[in-house]
Amino acid sequence: MFLGEFQHSLDAKGRIILPSRFRAQLESGLFITRGLDGCLWVMPPEEWNRLSQRLSQTSIADPRARNFARFVFSGASEDRPDKQGRISVPEPLRVHAELELERDATVMGANTRIEIWNTQKWELRRSEAAEHMEEDIAGLQL
Repeated sequence: MFLGEFQHSLDAKGRIILPSRFRAQLESGLFITRGLDGCLWVMPPEEWNRLSQRLSQTSIADPRARNFARFVFSGASEDRPDKQGRISVPEPLRVHAELELERDATVMGANTRIEIWNTQKWELRRSEAAEHMEEDIAGLQL
């Protein structure tokens, strides 16, 4: 499980340091891809495989499933943290998440995955979510 919110930045080569508490779960490798809401998703292989399996069970005739599969898989990249805990963020993914080299980014735990956000976009998104939290939770029937 991935928890917490951390401020890091992309270096001049497009790499970002993962928080030390996340690294042990990703030593065997990871997948990074476009996420929803303009962020990036980073997943350990077992979570990536779970998502892949669920998508492979959808109907190829369903245009929503095809579009989501294209969105996720076409931008995906496989990586492994280096000795400093850095991973590479390919340029198309940086463009998707509006991440700039040598600028701040927010790396956060989101249960079974990590999300990487443009810090300004995350602060706005978090603020908007907080305003609607009570009604959103009521709708989820937790």
